[in-house]
Amino acid sequence: MLTIQQIKEAPERIIARLAVKGFDGTAAINEILELDTMRRQSQLSNDTKAAELNRLAASIGQLMKAGKKDEAEEAKKAVAVLKDEQKAIADELARTETRIRDILLTVPNVPCDMVPEGKTADDNVVEATGGVIPELPADAMPHWDLAKKYNIIDFDLGVKITGAGFPVYLGKGARLQRALIQFFLDEAGKAGYLEVEPPFVVNEASGYGTGQLPDKEGQMYYVNEDNLYLIPTAEVPVTNLYRDVILPADKLPVKNCAFSACWRREAGSYGKDVRGLNRLHQFDKVEIVRIEKPEDSYAALEEMKAHVQGLLEKLGLPWHILRLCGGDMSFTSAITFDFEVYSAAQKRWLEVSSVSNFETYQANRLKCRYRGDDKKTRLCHTLNGSALALPRIMAALLENNQTPEGIIVPECLRKYTGFDIID
Repeated sequence: MLTIQQIKEAPERIIARLAVKGFDGTAAINEILELDTMRRQSQLSNDTKAAELNRLAASIGQLMKAGKKDEAEEAKKAVAVLKDEQKAIADELARTETRIRDILLTVPNVPCDMVPEGKTADDNVVEATGGVIPELPADAMPHWDLAKKYNIIDFDLGVKITGAGFPVYLGKGARLQRALIQFFLDEAGKAGYLEVEPPFVVNEASGYGTGQLPDKEGQMYYVNEDNLYLIPTAEVPVTNLYRDVILPADKLPVKNCAFSACWRREAGSYGKDVRGLNRLHQFDKVEIVRIEKPEDSYAALEEMKAHVQGLLEKLGLPWHILRLCGGDMSFTSAITFDFEVYSAAQKRWLEVSSVSNFETYQANRLKCRYRGDDKKTRLCHTLNGSALALPRIMAALLENNQTPEGIIVPECLRKYTGFDIID
């Protein structure tokens, strides 16, 4: 969430930039400023009462020693009154602080100056394009038909045992899926990311820490009896490793990667691009997460983009990078770049990665800080990206690499699959 200091330093700018996300922050920002003034006044009154209490409490013993019992009794009565007054002030202070936090949780991150204005995905800016779109014959099959032809993914069986959006991978399809996971993890390791294997369910505090709660509560699967959430991305548990942590400056940057299954309810998406692997409720993904000093985070963002681009180039997939407009960005992001690959049989671009810088927004929720050379603590910047999400990568690989003889496996994956063609 935003810090009070950020808001106090430039409230007009924050309101203007929030409008780029389609969020009218005028009322919230003004109320936060008013409440902060009340909070500081209450804090001053509380401190004053506490000082007076200390002075009176110390005087009671001195009066008793001096034999001034009546004066000591009067001092005791005054202490009792002051304690009641201080408690009332402290209660009001706590209510004000809670109200400030509640409002802050509803305010999205401020998009940085590089974020273009726009309301929908149609307003995103194409940053770069690469690869060659294959020319397929007129009878080329979409991946859901290829999956059935080669018996590598069974969508109906997934519906039987769970429901729509939970496919079953079979034989060479399962091997290819596992090969992609290992390839992505190995490439992340080469790039200096430390692999972690986090839990796939998280508590409420973790959901709030990375901003999934309360913004995306309706999109997460919830385990009611245990008050736990199935993760929508490994970003949540991995970033929360650093909740309430003060990192030494010489330990930055932190670079982690993690494989996980991911669960998303995808509420409201029914009937929208849901065929085959295009939109699932459970899918696999390798995530990269970085914790950086603020001055280094945008250089880190470029490194992360280059890493994802390199994966797509090794897979031989046509790709482009989109700089998301304000209206298409997530609640928590300061800037996001989406990677899409071209799925030749569907003749459409499919999103396979989002790479984002959250600046201090998540770190403030997490209380993720570092200690500088001056011994002062400062908020870190957090970043993450898909490197990569598997379903649409699989869809594009199957469609783009289909031949009359079978589906050709990219060379970079063959040492993991043990085969070079699905036939």
